[in-house]
Amino acid sequence: MSGENFPENAEIFAAGLMVQAVWPILLVVAAVMAAPVIGLVAGPQTTALSAAAWLVAAASAVATLALSALLLFDALLFRLMASHASEAAGGAAVDDVLARMRLKSTAAGGRSLNHRMAGTRRLLTRQRMALAMFAAASLFAAFV
Repeated sequence: MSGENFPENAEIFAAGLMVQAVWPILLVVAAVMAAPVIGLVAGPQTTALSAAAWLVAAASAVATLALSALLLFDALLFRLMASHASEAAGGAAVDDVLARMRLKSTAAGGRSLNHRMAGTRRLLTRQRMALAMFAAASLFAAFV
């Protein structure tokens, strides 16, 4: 990333990250709110297999919500980075915040914007896998 496009690139990534963090939260909340209605319509058909699937769905829903919260935190860190004129100053500000929160040591800092984005994309992949597991387990439990 070139130095002059750094604030715009970080801000665009942060805005996209906010969207990618919020819609799974809304989807999980909607599914949880719809579950009692689906249960009333379907009637009591609980089997051991469907109960296990509901447990997997609940665990993956919690994982999806936790990963979404982490992505929201990362989006805020990218916004903080974008508020600085240079990539080095933005990275130093983020590293300072993380060190003050005792989430990362100061020696672990110094990563470029591309490396930080790559780490966040891995987190985004994990969130999507948890959401897919939630959807598959919910559908399986609803129709078994």
